[in-house]
Amino acid sequence: MTTREFVPQVLPDSIRSLADGVPPAPPGTIFALAADGGFAVPPRKFTLHFGRDKDDVHVPIGVNDPYVSRLHGVIVGDGREWWLRNRGKLPIRLPGEAMLLSGHELLIEPGYTPLLLGSPRRRSHLLEIHVVGSRTADAATGEHSRTRSPDVYDLSLVERLVLTALAQRYLRQEPYPQPVSWNQVAHDLSRLPDGRQWTPKVAAHIVGAVRERLAEGPDPIPGIRREDGVGEPVGNTLNHNLIQALLLSTTLMPSDLHLLGEEPDEDHG
Repeated sequence: MTTREFVPQVLPDSIRSLADGVPPAPPGTIFALAADGGFAVPPRKFTLHFGRDKDDVHVPIGVNDPYVSRLHGVIVGDGREWWLRNRGKLPIRLPGEAMLLSGHELLIEPGYTPLLLGSPRRRSHLLEIHVVGSRTADAATGEHSRTRSPDVYDLSLVERLVLTALAQRYLRQEPYPQPVSWNQVAHDLSRLPDGRQWTPKVAAHIVGAVRERLAEGPDPIPGIRREDGVGEPVGNTLNHNLIQALLLSTTLMPSDLHLLGEEPDEDHG
């Protein structure tokens, strides 16, 4: 199907979700869907509106929720890329812990992206976005293709040991985890049977070197150096971002807790 054959259009009521895919459309086409309707646009210059004023937006969302703005946001296309811009008062919550604040914008990557609008203390509204990728990419990720292993980052045994101690709360899947203190890292490592005595300074130096190395290269991790514009408290935020990236890439896994002498939960190992 060509871009000329696919025109901007309201999605039929039969489409209840975009999570399992979208109807045939040219690469670069964007689909947006909420509980009260959806819209699709091929790659072109176009501004798609969403919010609770159902008479003046392409995708009505939160129509009975006064915390959702009448025009909560727009998705702007230039024919090559789609940008999400928040024009509402409340943040737009992205996958993971990220938020798009009022007045800010974000490039929408190909594939499926679920967004949440509304106050987390009251109710939230799901806005599903799906940008059609290239045919070659779609073919490589079809339902019968082999599952790909994530690209892990190289760590030495010592680096893995220190990072496991630092990230132990994440690896145990505790609620709202944070990196443990350097004193706790040194204490836990010094209790291991190898007899080595660790100091907080040595542990911090090893992790700092890992952050510097993984901030460069072909697949750099953002937000793990002071130069990345991370505000105070710097250290905890940088280490949190590093741990999140290592978990997402499966570089660190719950099974690494055995390095600290722990037996990971069988449901998580």
